[in-house]
Amino acid sequence: MAMASLQPFYNWSRDLKETDIKLPVLFIGHGSPMNGIQDNAFSRTWSKFGKEIPRPKAVLVVSAHWLTNGTHITAMAQPKTIHDFGGFPQALFDVQYPAKGHPELAKFTTSLITSTKVGLDHDWGLDHGTWTIVRHMYPNADIPVLQLSIDYNKPAQYHFELAKELYSLRSKGVLIIGSGNMVHNLSMVAWDKLNEPEYGYDWAVEMNELFKEKISNRDFKSLIDYEKLNSAAKLAIPSPDHYYPLLYASALQDSKDEISFFNDKAVGGSLTMTSVKWGV
Repeated sequence: MAMASLQPFYNWSRDLKETDIKLPVLFIGHGSPMNGIQDNAFSRTWSKFGKEIPRPKAVLVVSAHWLTNGTHITAMAQPKTIHDFGGFPQALFDVQYPAKGHPELAKFTTSLITSTKVGLDHDWGLDHGTWTIVRHMYPNADIPVLQLSIDYNKPAQYHFELAKELYSLRSKGVLIIGSGNMVHNLSMVAWDKLNEPEYGYDWAVEMNELFKEKISNRDFKSLIDYEKLNSAAKLAIPSPDHYYPLLYASALQDSKDEISFFNDKAVGGSLTMTSVKWGV
């Protein structure tokens, strides 16, 4: 029965040619849910990536907004669109992103992860850390989308090591995205400066540049032990929910991947939209 249930994915994986391009891996600063419906510099970049990146067979997102006990992956055929926010215009709540799930891929992914048991989830869906980005990249919702949860009881090293077990998916047509924000302190947002372009507190800009330096140098230890970098790190990451997706994406690179940054801007003083692409 187990082999029969996995057969559709094995057939799909087997049909990929050895010469297929390994897909890049992305960390995307998703910022405000409004980016999901606005035409701005951030969303236009996401749309451009959807056209430039080789078309994936599926998208797997590690979103800052799915925090769980244990690790889980969405395994339903039709994930719902989750509006996990409040106080925004009705137009945002009206959005539905009807991408299909991929139960076979979900099961296969659980077989790749041996460091922990991964649960097959049929209740969650696609939260705004996922659909606000992916609907710009693939507006026709014609590519299956899955989410992998973040076990919030585990430390940074755990997430980095778990992510490595997903590496082979890059060569099997799966685009993996970590969705969060490199610098994310909502309690210190300068709400009156949100419309001021690239406004960032000194400590936010400092940490953003330091993170970019560590990413460029592939200094994984410093990224994992981010709390030890300097005093500004605690302001930049008061809680690690939006930072952990960066560790997942960082762990999925190899030494030959080119590293490039995009949407490298501060917002509201205490947030940065800085995003990273590893690979072609």
